[in-house]
Amino acid sequence: MSAAASRGWDVPADLNREPARIPDPATTPVPEELRREIESHMALYPDPRSASLPALEAAQRVHGWCSPEAIEQVACVMGVTPASLDAVATFYDMLETEPVGAHSIYVCTNISCSLCGADELYAAMREAAGDDPAFNVRSFECLGACDIAPMASVDGVYIGPLQTADVPTLLDDVRAGRPVLAEKQLSRRPCADPEAGR
Repeated sequence: MSAAASRGWDVPADLNREPARIPDPATTPVPEELRREIESHMALYPDPRSASLPALEAAQRVHGWCSPEAIEQVACVMGVTPASLDAVATFYDMLETEPVGAHSIYVCTNISCSLCGADELYAAMREAAGDDPAFNVRSFECLGACDIAPMASVDGVYIGPLQTADVPTLLDDVRAGRPVLAEKQLSRRPCADPEAGR
């Protein structure tokens, strides 16, 4: 068990402490567009709490990370405690609980990608991005796209197979706001079902 996961296991509960509260809609301002998106996610599930992950992802898009304010806003709309959402945000890798760069680059370093050079790709990506605060470059355990190994997710777009020589162009595309390595994007690959993209 990690130190973070085991923290507090031996501390008794404070039975005199006030119970966790659901944020009050009257005192918790929520951007209207974010509210609508969260409510639309909640409407898709028999138990609205099942929308926690997409709701937090929506708040992260608005705030840049799952800040305490973002979590408070989601909790207010969903009618749950912030602690219940914090548990979700700290569990899933794609949710950021600290401020990060605006552009997320996740390099898959699981076995298929690693055997195809992902470790070198990740090192090259980190070195090329350097201290640029616009980039959040991380290794990721598995992105589930082994057929395009080694690969990366750039702001949610799957790209591969990649070579270290692709790194400068990839970063230049992101900085310029262009489609990133358009010819290597998973969404542009042929599909067995011609109706799938329609």
